[in-house]
This record gives sequence, structure tokens and C-alpha cells, in this order.
Amino acid sequence: MRDWIILVVVSIIAVVLLSAFPEKTGATTAISWQFFIEMIWILPAVMVIIGLFAVFIPNEFIVKYMGKSSGVKGVFLAFFLGTLPTGPLYIAFPMAAALIQKGARISNIIVFLSAWACISIPQELVELQFLGFNFMVARLVLTIIFVTVMGFLIEKMIDWGETKQTKKGVKKRESIVS
Repeated sequence: MRDWIILVVVSIIAVVLLSAFPEKTGATTAISWQFFIEMIWILPAVMVIIGLFAVFIPNEFIVKYMGKSSGVKGVFLAFFLGTLPTGPLYIAFPMAAALIQKGARISNIIVFLSAWACISIPQELVELQFLGFNFMVARLVLTIIFVTVMGFLIEKMIDWGETKQTKKGVKKRESIVS
């Protein structure tokens, strides 16, 4: 239901903006169509890869190497997996969902998604060529540090929110039972 509400709200905002700026309608339609065609070509292959991943990679493997007890090796693996592919970030989200379902730690998922967005190997090579070695290394080191910290902070926030919800649920159940 939430997804449908978001779709309706975004559609209403789009209609209002296109009504306010009618000269942008052509460009908006062209870009939207181009994005739609790109997704039609890419998403089926992504879904096949996700399906193969779901079938052939055992949950125990993900839990061992990217789960709660994976520690630093889980962060390194998440960075490694995130830096390999090139492609739009929307491809990474189904992969992240599959990793979560198989037992990966939230901080490792955040690191994986951030690495996909910020640290792809081809991007680093282009950065090296145009901005120089010192800039590339400085940005890479800072990105790794901040992405790792962000992953752990988000995980703590989610854990805190779930703990808070659980306590509320227990209090509500206790008051209903009484």
C-alpha cells in the first residue's frame, strides 16, 4: 500500500510541476522514455542474476562472510563487491535486498551500496587520469572512512528504532492483556 501511495504522490507532483513549467514537458518525456528503455534492457538480466544468486549462494555463506559476526572481513567484502560492477545504482538495490534476505548485516549493505555509488574501479581510473593520484587517493581514503562510519551509524539507528518499536509493542500488548 505504501508503494502505491508514493507512486500517486510522485505522479501528482510531476503533473503539478509539468503544469507549472510546460516548456519542460518535451525534455521530461524524452528523458523518462530513455530511462524506461534502459531499465527494460537491464532489469531482466539483473533479475536472472538475483535469481541465480538466491538459488546457488547458501544463506550460511552470506551469514558467515557478511553477517553480524563477520566483523572487518564483512566490511572489506562489501567494499570489494561494491567496487566491481559498473552500472546504474538501481541495479544494486535488488542485490542488496537479496543480501539482506540471506542474512547480511545492515552496515555491510550500506557499505556495499555506497561503494557501488562512489568507488567503482573504472571511476577511480578516470579520476586518476583527470584529477591526479593525490586527489584520487585522498578522496578514496575519505570515502572509505566515511562510508564505513555511516554504515555502522545507520545500523545502530535501525537497531535503536527496532528496539524502541519492540518496547512500544510490549507495552501495548501488556496494556491490552491487563
